[in-house]
Amino acid sequence: MPTNAIKKFVLDTNVILHDSTCVYQFKDNDIIIPISVIEELDQFKRGSGMLNYHAREFLRAVDTLCGSQLFNGGVAIGEEKGKLSICLQQPFHEEVSRNFDNKKTDHHILNTAYLLRENHPGTEVILVTKDVNLRMKAKALGLKSEDYTTDHVRDIQELYSGYRTEENTDPAIIDRLHQEPFEVDAEEFTPSTPFRPNEYAILRCDKKSVLVRMDGASKKIKKVEKPTAYGISPRNAEQSFALDALLNDEIPLVTITGKAGTGKTLLALAAALERKENYRQIFIARPNVPLSNRDLGYLPGDVKSKLDPYMQPLYDNLTVIQNQFSHHDKKKSRIKELMDEEKIIISPLPYIRGRSLVKIFFIIDEAQNLTPHEVKTILTRAGENTKIVFTGDIFQIDHPYLDGQSNGLSYLVEKMEGQEKHAHIDLVKGERSALSELAIQLL
Repeated sequence: MPTNAIKKFVLDTNVILHDSTCVYQFKDNDIIIPISVIEELDQFKRGSGMLNYHAREFLRAVDTLCGSQLFNGGVAIGEEKGKLSICLQQPFHEEVSRNFDNKKTDHHILNTAYLLRENHPGTEVILVTKDVNLRMKAKALGLKSEDYTTDHVRDIQELYSGYRTEENTDPAIIDRLHQEPFEVDAEEFTPSTPFRPNEYAILRCDKKSVLVRMDGASKKIKKVEKPTAYGISPRNAEQSFALDALLNDEIPLVTITGKAGTGKTLLALAAALERKENYRQIFIARPNVPLSNRDLGYLPGDVKSKLDPYMQPLYDNLTVIQNQFSHHDKKKSRIKELMDEEKIIISPLPYIRGRSLVKIFFIIDEAQNLTPHEVKTILTRAGENTKIVFTGDIFQIDHPYLDGQSNGLSYLVEKMEGQEKHAHIDLVKGERSALSELAIQLL
């Protein structure tokens, strides 16, 4: 049983690439960086992606703290913080070499943590990594290992859905909401729990019902119509809520979650086209998800051939919208014209990140594959009159080091809950086709 309250946390490379400020998140405990991690970061420091950004930021921070103390007892990270030190390479411990070869960087990190534990029997040593396989290997050696959970949400099953159903509503209130001015003061209605700003609801009483939104600015409950956006009409109450938020220029941040086929991307694109006159450009982006830790540059062909398959779902949704109109309808050809004029730009997220985000309708698809830091970076670059929409399925994550609790979309929904500038809708019912819905449920 450790007698020293100060713990030693050994950090894996993927923790730093996830959050370059991670060393400040361990209170007064000591941080150990194996020299093999520094070598790996050196391979990531060139490039324009978020991994490259985190590598550079961390190395700069270490350089700021730099001194011989990094290799000789450590240097203080800050007030009420522990020490940061870099641990040089050491021969493999017999127990580690018996089970793992010395050619993998992961095993050098594992060996560093194991030797620290052996050499400091009175101190708790913990290996922090987002690699579940490395955590399993550490635990097999009797070494404590944890995921980096500082930016995790509490419980994705309890994540804010953005709407509710209120039964047994006063029928007089429902009747008034169906008449001009289609709103009532919030204080006249007593819900089961207080409404959050921009929270949606289905109010019911016997056979009467109405869709509403709590307007945070006016403190009124307002009726939600079933709007149509560029030929696309909502097929259920959730989609009506989502489209209402997407078309409302007073709500600059919208998050939409839901499984495949619920209409997340389609609704966002339709709303952007419907509101295009209010914005300078429409940006539609998806994050690049590394394939076996390799980026798109490893795929064959030129830039266009690399990117087209990955961006094809966005073009497919635009085709669905186009097909709502006849060949003679100007709206059908207008979409192509907007793309030719670069009023609509579809691109991987790193290609858009450096652009000016002023008066932009910005849709980030597959946002569950972003880290919390990436989401923060996007939002902090939003200029005047810009609307940002994040869509994704928090249960379908392709990023190797993210899950339902640690991805940027879940983090954003939890942190922005109840803010007047934000609306969130979780789409549940699949509307792609009966076969698609059956497959999602059973397979």
